Amino acid sequence: MHAKDILIDGFNRIQEEVHAAVQGLGPDDLDARPAADANSIAWLIWHLTRVQDDHVADAFGLEQVWLTQDWHKRFNLDLPRHDTGYGHSPAKVAKVRVDSPDLLTGYYDAVHEQSLRALRELTAGDLERIVDERWDPPVSLGVRLVSVLSDDLEHVGQAAYVRGLLQSAAA
Repeated sequence: MHAKDILIDGFNRIQEEVHAAVQGLGPDDLDARPAADANSIAWLIWHLTRVQDDHVADAFGLEQVWLTQDWHKRFNLDLPRHDTGYGHSPAKVAKVRVDSPDLLTGYYDAVHEQSLRALRELTAGDLERIVDERWDPPVSLGVRLVSVLSDDLEHVGQAAYVRGLLQSAAA
């Protein structure tokens, strides 16, 4: 198995978990926050997708799906167009509200497809390419992809946890 195949498998797992985290939920559950300073399922899925979109596009010299496919218009959030959710205050988290899980999964699926197209073209040597010199040591493409994978899995796990909290409270 090649490194790119492992990465593709990892990103496919994120997609499966994103769908599982939001399937069958209505706006009230998607937008619910277990505490005033906690993140909602909608925010967590939107944020992980924005980070993947932003970071993968940057690393591969692509345009963000958020902008090229007008997802920023479909979500119609009261946030700057390039916002990824990084460092959001509770007030900004509250601005990420959705009416349907289909909006979240539609955007994730579009980002996932662009990510897979980029990953399928990878060679082993590509993973060594430096994509961010702002860090010491500079960040290689391989490290960036693993970072996105790790961050996305953490956030989708949090979304699944919030879902469990909401379902146990309703029972």
